[in-house]
Amino acid sequence: MQKLTVEEIRKRFELSKEFNEIFDAFEQAIGQRLQDIELYRQLFWNHTLTPDEICLFGEKLSKELPDLAYDTFMWMANVFEVTYSMYDNYELALQYFKKAASARPSEPDPYLAAADCYEPDLNIPPIDALIDFLKQGVNGVTAPKSLYLKLAHLYELNGNDEMYTYFRKKGEETPPGPAPSGPIPPQPTSPDQPSPPQ
Repeated sequence: MQKLTVEEIRKRFELSKEFNEIFDAFEQAIGQRLQDIELYRQLFWNHTLTPDEICLFGEKLSKELPDLAYDTFMWMANVFEVTYSMYDNYELALQYFKKAASARPSEPDPYLAAADCYEPDLNIPPIDALIDFLKQGVNGVTAPKSLYLKLAHLYELNGNDEMYTYFRKKGEETPPGPAPSGPIPPQPTSPDQPSPPQ
């Protein structure tokens, strides 16, 4: 097979309806070590690809070009958030937001984007899974203020006033800069203080 130009690869990613043609273009892009995430975004938005095929390409891309892993996982999560079947897309979106957070633990965007895809009428992704994910993030991100406030919002939606108050206060008290070191404190013993997370 002749070597494709970047523009030919881009056109195949965007317009091709044949999996083998798309796969060949992908293999050439990887072989040429093309580091342009915009090029691969065309691939992920190709509507002829199934979720499994998108996952195949994204996982391979993140392994072959690890510098693109974070952007790849974030982009895949965003694609799944707005496409495909109503239930599966949220599960895949959350899965790839988690992978993005693993690729760049100090970055708050995967946590915030995951929380923003919550659909309260259907409880998808499950609110408890989102809360757990954000609680994991507060100790790793450089600026946890936005995560504390998002946790407060999720607890408010979940009807847990005590945790809503705790995280709201934590968010208001936390400066917008880097995170203080150390884990979330243990539960207070005073009955008039709200309980922190477990």
